[in-house]
Amino acid sequence: MDTISKTKGDGGIKMKKLISIMLIIVLALGALAACAPKNTEEPKEETPKLEKITVVLDWVPNTNHTGMYVAQQRGYYAEEGLEVEIIQPTAGGSADLIAAGQGHFGISYQEQVTYARTTKNPLPIKAIAAIIQHNTSGFAAPADKGIVSPKDFEGKKYGGWGSPMEEAMLQALMEKENADFNKLEMLDIGAADFFTAVEKHVDFTWIYYGWDGVAAELKEMDLSFILLQEVDPALDFYTPTIIASEKLLSENPELAKRFLKATAKGYEFAIENPEEAAKDILKAVPELDEEIVAASQKYLAEQYKADAPRWGEMKEEVWKTYANWMFERNLLEAELEANKAFTNEFLPNN
Repeated sequence: MDTISKTKGDGGIKMKKLISIMLIIVLALGALAACAPKNTEEPKEETPKLEKITVVLDWVPNTNHTGMYVAQQRGYYAEEGLEVEIIQPTAGGSADLIAAGQGHFGISYQEQVTYARTTKNPLPIKAIAAIIQHNTSGFAAPADKGIVSPKDFEGKKYGGWGSPMEEAMLQALMEKENADFNKLEMLDIGAADFFTAVEKHVDFTWIYYGWDGVAAELKEMDLSFILLQEVDPALDFYTPTIIASEKLLSENPELAKRFLKATAKGYEFAIENPEEAAKDILKAVPELDEEIVAASQKYLAEQYKADAPRWGEMKEEVWKTYANWMFERNLLEAELEANKAFTNEFLPNN
């Protein structure tokens, strides 16, 4: 009896010791856990995916397009949730591609949009912003060619790209000056640059002053330049413009607003900071001539918005006037409904 009691007593003691040891281990583990460094970092938020869109240019990249490159380089598009790819067009230009959904936005000009909307098979495109407020294009020649007015086109060679508009423009301006259009020789010089063309092939061509005119200044070339609207005010049309398809504008208006908000910010930056804007386009397109880009940006800083209340805004009167000018010269198959060819509704601060 005593032996059994002793054995039971020993078992109880052993059990108490075991429980005590286990309790010590648990407390020790708890203390270690308390001393362990805590992860105070909050979970990182995933970077939102940007919506990829494409812009189709009208020609090779140049300072007409700077605001978009600024928006691209400075993250203005990213702020609107966009990743923008800027590409050059095929031979047909941007209008056909945009109408067919092969790009979200394109760079065009009032003449092209007017043609596109009045042909037998109209293209459903619309201008949504004017990149430059007034037409800066005109006819240019070295001063020693003696061309100071359309009257002087008689007996000269003109180099162009074979557009019916060129012929109509030249004929109209010459007739206004009582000059004989039949005495003008017209040659197709394709993509030849202004300086090569007037040195080797022709007497004068049609240029944008913001590029070739500025380049002539840098070359110290004495240039004769006839600004179109100085001869005929009806020729102060929008060139270039930004276009979109009617389908995109009706189905995804917010995309157009986001794109133009960032683009307008880019052009406003270029207006206020032409030197920095020049650096931005050169980062994206390093093959451009740095000196011409810098000088061109200073010139265009005064032209992008000019006297408009905001960058990009267009007037119906300008669309009507130029369309009527074209229609009166049988350049259009039908009259343009001007109020349907453009819109300001997607511009910021509207």
